Amino acid sequence: MSLIKGKLGLGTAPLGNMFREVPEEEARKTIETAWDLGIRYFDTAPFYGAGLAELRLGEVLSKYNRDDYFLSTKVGRVIEDETEEKEGMFEHGRKNKITTDYSEDATLRSVEQSLERLKTDRLDFVYVHDVSPDFLGDEWVTQFDIARKGAFRVLSRLRDEGVIKSWGLGVNRTEPIELAIELEETRPDISLQATHYTLLNHEHALLKLMPRAAEKNINIVVGAPFNSGVLVGGNHFDYGDVPDEIASKANQIKQIAEKHQVSIKAAALQFSMAHPAVAAVIPGSTRVEHVKEDVAASKEEIPSDFWKELKEQNLVSPDAPMPID
Repeated sequence: MSLIKGKLGLGTAPLGNMFREVPEEEARKTIETAWDLGIRYFDTAPFYGAGLAELRLGEVLSKYNRDDYFLSTKVGRVIEDETEEKEGMFEHGRKNKITTDYSEDATLRSVEQSLERLKTDRLDFVYVHDVSPDFLGDEWVTQFDIARKGAFRVLSRLRDEGVIKSWGLGVNRTEPIELAIELEETRPDISLQATHYTLLNHEHALLKLMPRAAEKNINIVVGAPFNSGVLVGGNHFDYGDVPDEIASKANQIKQIAEKHQVSIKAAALQFSMAHPAVAAVIPGSTRVEHVKEDVAASKEEIPSDFWKELKEQNLVSPDAPMPID
């Protein structure tokens, strides 16, 4: 059973000044537009601009009735008062130093900080952020164990006490979620999986993660449904450069979409939404027009011939649930 009403949410990584400086007014209007168009699930994290995305989201959402929306943030990184020079995705974010820490104390501290920045008294879902090989390399298993004894236990307790509705992992790889959902002592009931259940990239998740999640009644939220831009004309694939084979596949999908007069955004969003384990899909944006496009795309009528051709051309797995199934 889905925990979230409505399958389209808003991811706020770009509002943390990811890859560029986003003016305050632009950020505010993006969130307000999402609200005005009926979006009621908002996801954020301390990591997004060292608290910037949370601050911006809290500023806008605090105007609305807290019972009317779902809010998720993440733990695993604590924002410090001291500053440092930034580089990478969030070099334009706040300068506050970020400490990676999955322990019990750090988790509680992180939750307290997030509540303050978000101007709220409660969180719906909390994800343990990036306890994964893409961020931590070979160290990820050690850090996962720290999280298992620290963050997982704290969040399980907070869920049992009714402080939060649900908790899980927020990662770009499937393996940490696969591992976590087999735990007996501390099992998540929702997880955010970015980049691996998308139109462009879904084989592994379809084979391993999604069946187990469905079997154990664990909700999956799909992040980065456009693989951080490449599918909709952007210059990044999973937050990095675009490999040639991915560019080629994206191009083939676009050509078939044009042939059937289907918007690529509609195809991407509705593909991810079609899996029964998926509770929500949360494209991120900083532009009002993109939010409007996303909402329209989620409702667009797509002819069944489009999906059939994608399968015939081996551009999607024959086992993937389709919007027409």
